[in-house]
Amino acid sequence: MNKLGWAMAATVTSAVLFFFGTGLAPVPELAWLAPLPILLLAPRVPGAAAMACAFVAHLAGSAGSWTYFWHSLAIPRPAAIAILGGSALLFALSAGLFRLLVRRGHGLLASLAAPALWTVVLYTISLLNPTGVMDTLMTTQADRPSVLRLAAVTGGWGVEFLVLFVPAAVAAALAPGVRGLRRLAGLVTVAAALGALVFWTTPVPAGPSTRVALVAPGQSRWAVDVATPDGQALVLSYVDQIGRLPGGVQAVVLPEAAFAVDQASRPRLVEAFSDVARTRNLNVVTGVVDTTPDGRFNAALAIPPSGPPVEYRKWHNGDSPNMASGTQLAHLAGIGLMVCMDVNFGDPSRDYGRAGTGLVLIPASDEDVDGWAHSRTALIRGVENGFSVAWSAARGTPMLADSRGHVLADAHTGGSPFTVVVADVPIGPGKTPYARFGDWFAWLCGLVALAGIVTAASRPSHVESASVA
Repeated sequence: MNKLGWAMAATVTSAVLFFFGTGLAPVPELAWLAPLPILLLAPRVPGAAAMACAFVAHLAGSAGSWTYFWHSLAIPRPAAIAILGGSALLFALSAGLFRLLVRRGHGLLASLAAPALWTVVLYTISLLNPTGVMDTLMTTQADRPSVLRLAAVTGGWGVEFLVLFVPAAVAAALAPGVRGLRRLAGLVTVAAALGALVFWTTPVPAGPSTRVALVAPGQSRWAVDVATPDGQALVLSYVDQIGRLPGGVQAVVLPEAAFAVDQASRPRLVEAFSDVARTRNLNVVTGVVDTTPDGRFNAALAIPPSGPPVEYRKWHNGDSPNMASGTQLAHLAGIGLMVCMDVNFGDPSRDYGRAGTGLVLIPASDEDVDGWAHSRTALIRGVENGFSVAWSAARGTPMLADSRGHVLADAHTGGSPFTVVVADVPIGPGKTPYARFGDWFAWLCGLVALAGIVTAASRPSHVESASVA
């Protein structure tokens, strides 16, 4: 087969693997294989061809998400195009850096620098993008607790790096420009990393469990005004569902922006939920759009069986111009509160982890097809920071998960008037190494990527030579 044939075969194979291994419903194991055909091809063809094949493979492999991005309510179309095209370009640049390094005999550095470049650029985007980052390589592993446990030390960025590092190390070992013991260096590093994940056990203090219920409607409605007859009917329907919950439930979480309230109507909502909270001896947490003298906030309102309610105001509102943002954590009897898009960012999750919070209740609202991916983004935040997660999403996937990444119960909304999920949720330990030290691994990736770029840009020590029959 000539070079054109190899290039076409590698591009198609990688695209198919990316299609099934990433996106909104990934097969986790295929994500590890998806970059391999392109990385095997890269040192065997001209640089422009290698990068073009990488770009096409990643862009075509993301086809399963095109409709979602194009019609998303949360992501403007220019941003959707930038996400899809930018991700493909970043993969092409990573493959290009890999090619330059292996053709100069730097197998280990190539296998490290390519995933490091990918990871540090995504990390930078996560700091700059008003909607944060979700649905990347780390998300593909969200249902694999044995892999995800790494996030408690490195953050999700360690998982992001590892999924690309493994195929890069294999490709470097097989590259024609790498000789002798250098072929083994990357594979030995991979074996050490995977072996550590297999045998590493994190002692997690046994904590008490809290029985949590999630109640989400089959038909989502955003911010129904409590002062209207329709709003009062919706309140009563939720009260009825809470009254039907099994015994022993200590907290119930409703979706994001279930109601709209202001200073006049807020007491009516609090009174209705306080009555059922006292009757059932549980805490009720609901999403509200709360208009106050300080501004209009997307908030989580927690109503206990006795005492005053607690309100958490969402920190991250994306491009919503009419919403003010909160800056404070909020706890109800030691349990933390967040709202939906907050999990797309490092904070406030890391602040809850540093505070030793063991359980966070999160009203959310998604767009049906992205429900699994967004719920698992919340799960990753829990593993990173040592807290269990209660994710109650309208048009999504209500989920209860422990602090080690085990999904205890989940379901997808729709098909019935209400979706109810109940499980006993262990309180996590909080204060993980990642919560203490933050994004140290992402910064390390920046240094490794810089070392790779400097080495690739330097004068080669020998003539590049690589070809395929």
